[in-house]
Amino acid sequence: SRSAPQGAAAGDGGAVAHTPSAEDFSLSLLDTSLPAEAETELRSFIAKRLTKGALFEGMGSVASVGLSISEGKVGCYYCRFQQESLLEMATLESDISAPEYVVCFLGGSEKENTFRLELDKYVQNLKINLDLEQKNLEACVSPYLRSWFEDAICPIQRVVQLFQDKLASLLHAALSYTPVEVKNADERTEKDISRFLAAASLQGLVQEGTMTSLCIAMTEEQHKSMVIDCSGPQPQLHNAGSNRFCEDWMQAFVNGAEGGNPFLFRQILENFKLKAIQDINNLKRFIRQAEMNHYALFKCYLFLKNCGSGDILLKIVKVEHAEMPEARNVVTVLEEFMRE
Repeated sequence: SRSAPQGAAAGDGGAVAHTPSAEDFSLSLLDTSLPAEAETELRSFIAKRLTKGALFEGMGSVASVGLSISEGKVGCYYCRFQQESLLEMATLESDISAPEYVVCFLGGSEKENTFRLELDKYVQNLKINLDLEQKNLEACVSPYLRSWFEDAICPIQRVVQLFQDKLASLLHAALSYTPVEVKNADERTEKDISRFLAAASLQGLVQEGTMTSLCIAMTEEQHKSMVIDCSGPQPQLHNAGSNRFCEDWMQAFVNGAEGGNPFLFRQILENFKLKAIQDINNLKRFIRQAEMNHYALFKCYLFLKNCGSGDILLKIVKVEHAEMPEARNVVTVLEEFMRE
């Protein structure tokens, strides 16, 4: 290395640092839990990616890597980052080259890709917490990195196992943007519930304005806030809502709990959100048709009755169509039908 970097990274994988400049970089191992031979192979893989310019600051990627520790290829999440304070020092003193870091986490397959956003956030927290003056990397950074799987991958699984058949209410709260208050829970459980709600919500999949309006509307309806009391062995829910759609998907989670595979739970969650988005889009299409066709209005009503999630879908389209008089009239009629 042209400069001796101080930092760390590793999980069930390795961590390397490099000084940037086109292809003129060197890799220094800072921490790893890999055998020497596999670490060398991983270092070679990362070097090739760096040469191609395939590592983006703060945004991880997932790829298959052939390592001697496994007969087949393993999934490798890798992410490059640079400490802001080091970057500022390098800018002020042109003779200093600020080191950058690459964190690698290895799993059984490329399924880590379903958790890429969580792993990006995990690396971002490392970047924030990495203290330039901290010399004892083994005591400070290594434990953080070695718990990556438990902290970033397993929260959804833990929530499923904790809530079991009460999971339907949690899914309902996430879809409807209902405020959730957690009481008497330890820090990890509270974080797990928060992460589950974020992962199960349609944030990023519906219009940002719609999401904001829904959040405001649900927050104003204080009686709709759901309270989770974790003082006992099983969480107790107050002011909880549910519907047939969420209950059906809850059953899929419970059935998957026997295998205990966190990647399966995440895939079920993604399928749950995909189906919700499909239903929203179908309803919006029916509403457009119903503006000029009474039979299409009846189709809207039948769809809302049969989809299992009419209560939530109606709220979402009501917010989205608030500024469209004709569509708003259709939604108003649908609300009256559903109440009756």
